Amino acid sequence: MKEVLNQLAQHKTLTKEQAKQVLNNMANQSYTETQLAALLTAFLMRPITLEELQGFREAMVELAIKVDLSAYNPMDMCGTGGDGKDTFNISTLSAFIAAGAGIPIAKHGNYGVSSISGSSSVMENLGIHFTADEVRLQQQLKEANICFLHAPLFHPAMKTIAPVRKALGVKTFFNMLGPLTNPAQPKVQLIGLFNLELLRMYQYFLQSSGSQYSIIHALDGYDECSLTGTAKLATNNGEQIISPAYFNLQPVRAEEIKGGTTVEESALIFWTILKGKGTESQNNVVLANAALAIQTYKSNLSINEALELAKDSLLTGKAKQAFETLRQL
Repeated sequence: MKEVLNQLAQHKTLTKEQAKQVLNNMANQSYTETQLAALLTAFLMRPITLEELQGFREAMVELAIKVDLSAYNPMDMCGTGGDGKDTFNISTLSAFIAAGAGIPIAKHGNYGVSSISGSSSVMENLGIHFTADEVRLQQQLKEANICFLHAPLFHPAMKTIAPVRKALGVKTFFNMLGPLTNPAQPKVQLIGLFNLELLRMYQYFLQSSGSQYSIIHALDGYDECSLTGTAKLATNNGEQIISPAYFNLQPVRAEEIKGGTTVEESALIFWTILKGKGTESQNNVVLANAALAIQTYKSNLSINEALELAKDSLLTGKAKQAFETLRQL
């Protein structure tokens, strides 16, 4: 570890193999908590390189418990988090809307680390019980069209790192790894990034793995389509800058999409929106993100057609039914 920290302190980068070994050492409890904190902090001081991200990701995927959900060809809708915006759980709500619209979803999520309430925090509060059992996950996809992959169940080697991340309370390179380490390794993804610099790296990963993808970054810093301004959208077909007008929606103000100050408040906001009783701004943001997901999965649809499917899912109760079915299972 001393050699690695000296290397990072001298503003040198790690090779892919070094990064892979470092993460394996983390998982094997070869480092003390102080050393882990120092290492994570070092990566806050500069952008991560493609080789480093590749090495960390390879180690994470190799260490993970795998599940085969390929019979359902599910997609993931996952943001990196770490944008510091404290929004309500937009991507998780959008996932249920997409599921209600007929898109199979294998949602990867975790407890809040750099935020008050991560997707797992809200799911647990609302009565979802997590499982890593492949048969049960397949049943959830078959009956609810959505399953939830709670990251700690599939990445047990990371349990020694979790307390350090929580104590630091800021985004780390593990935020960047989240959308790339779904244990089901879905071939369709909608990914939100907190940082525009990551976009090229993600495109490289997703193109090389043959994925069908959309990557979104709001240019005012959100790791999702926030409708608070313009956003960069990258897909298999190219890149463009989009605004709320892209969806024929009105811009929203940042304060209109704030989340709760506790997990309980966040869960209440989540449930209110899922019941179709959210504010116009709350509804529009989740509908826009769900529409992007639907269009990613069904590339023959226009964004307006995808948005109409999302509206039907939310406002007729199909999204809520997907959630209730999942909870019963």
